[in-house]
Amino acid sequence: ATTMGAEDRSTCCNESQYAFIGLYVGFLLLCWLTWKTQFMKPMRLIAVFLHEISHAIACWITCGDVHKIEVYNNEGGVTQYVGGCRCIIIPAGYLGCALWGMLFVILSGGKRTATGAAGVFVAAMLVSLCHSPNRLMVYLNLGWALVTMVFVYLEWYIFSPILNYVILLYGVFIGTFAIFDIYDDLCKRTVVGSDAYACYQIMPCCLPRFVGLQWAIWALFFQIFGIWCALVLMSDECEDRSWAGCIEQNVLSFESLFGDNGP
Repeated sequence: ATTMGAEDRSTCCNESQYAFIGLYVGFLLLCWLTWKTQFMKPMRLIAVFLHEISHAIACWITCGDVHKIEVYNNEGGVTQYVGGCRCIIIPAGYLGCALWGMLFVILSGGKRTATGAAGVFVAAMLVSLCHSPNRLMVYLNLGWALVTMVFVYLEWYIFSPILNYVILLYGVFIGTFAIFDIYDDLCKRTVVGSDAYACYQIMPCCLPRFVGLQWAIWALFFQIFGIWCALVLMSDECEDRSWAGCIEQNVLSFESLFGDNGP
């Protein structure tokens, strides 16, 4: 019995999973310590951009037309659009930003997946420049696109791994930014003109702070789910399996575990 327990403990986490956990905690502490500093302002501005591009993507998905996307130096932004489904477009800003963070965390584990995440990120920044951006957003997006592509080049031709760490940093910062931005803007106070207030105007049964609370819970869930998926996909059991098959197997394992413990 003692030998079996030792084997169980030894197979708890592999080197990649330990490295991921250590890096995630380290990046989280870095974000906490430098959250409001000028050093991290470019990260905060790119998180604002992801908030706005998420509104735009929701508008396009629901057959609307985006006229303008802008990001401001005061860390605000606006997406002007016509048409589309407002019930989807309005929450897409905060929740979309949280979703970007989740996807970056999940895709940070592999060389190809991190490169794919970087490619989608750069594409989103460049596509948005076709929709009447202000000068700050042009500089912001071109700068971040250049920096991200430099890390892609370094990853494939100079030194590896490095892009994995960069994409994980993006995911940690953007995911935590979404959570605390929702808390600070929507849960602590009611701001007329906010996304939560716009939802309240559509559905008066949901007060703005309650809307913010729901979004905060979803944003926290996205980040936790991203961590879980990343750890699962780095496990030894998933080395020779597809992503979908690996995630499905782990979900089924959870279901069987709860089923065995049931009455």
